Amino acid sequence: MSEITRSNKKNLERFGKKISFICVSVMAIGALVIIYFVASKGLSTFFVNKVSIWSFLTGQDWQPSKVDGSGNPLVGALPMIIGSFGVTLLAALIAAPLAIGAAIFMVEISPKFGKRILQPVIELLVGIPSVVYGLIGLSVIVPMMRHFFGGTGFGIGAGTLVLTVMILPTVTSLSVDAISAVPRHYREASLALGATRWQTIWGVILKSCRSGLLTALVFGMARAFGEALAVQMVIGNAAIMPTSLVEPASTLTSILTMSMGNTIPGQLENNVLWSLALVLLLMSLFFIIIVRLIGKRGSIK
Repeated sequence: MSEITRSNKKNLERFGKKISFICVSVMAIGALVIIYFVASKGLSTFFVNKVSIWSFLTGQDWQPSKVDGSGNPLVGALPMIIGSFGVTLLAALIAAPLAIGAAIFMVEISPKFGKRILQPVIELLVGIPSVVYGLIGLSVIVPMMRHFFGGTGFGIGAGTLVLTVMILPTVTSLSVDAISAVPRHYREASLALGATRWQTIWGVILKSCRSGLLTALVFGMARAFGEALAVQMVIGNAAIMPTSLVEPASTLTSILTMSMGNTIPGQLENNVLWSLALVLLLMSLFFIIIVRLIGKRGSIK
């Protein structure tokens, strides 16, 4: 009877390994197919349409259907790249101290209130669709920017505020997890040595979990960089070099969502959009690499 039981366990284990291998293989193949598809489409701009990579990345004039005096298409993506990085970095700068402060309050200062009330509210905010944030930005933030700073109200400033609200719950939740993971005896040892609660938080807890906090911030930046609909609704979608936070601008995602349905596959106008998608994909891979490096550094320490 025991031999039959052992045989059944071995068969079940083999079956589980096969299922796990199949699932991992499907995900890996899917990721490789997506990368290959986007890369092949995006590189067509440079190998088929003979557009210079340098002019694509540094050009400031985005009019794919027109050409300059030398016959080169006007496909400068620099305004969209600057717009994407601008709203992402500014949103991260605003969200980081707010999220870390909220996480410290929830874990170290008022854990009961934080776990019972604040954490469920934050988790609820994570699940709100992007279009809702965009509508709120269109109804509240854009008129506010117009009232205080003039102009139309659309621009990087409005996009930054919308993205800050969007990534704040994500960064806060991950920061709470990072601070909660700090061993309890770290706190007890610091307090036993005569340190105050704030000295313990600043000198011990935050330094111990800084790799986790950086990971949370990078995840928030990755979401902000790839956000499309909410930003499109408030940034103004003008493919020009941004010179002010309160002037209409555009991002890579906003141009993609607006233009992809109005182009013919295989034409230059369509290929350059895939090139923008390739830039987004490369930036996503860049954020993933940063997270892995931060994780390795934290594990080594």
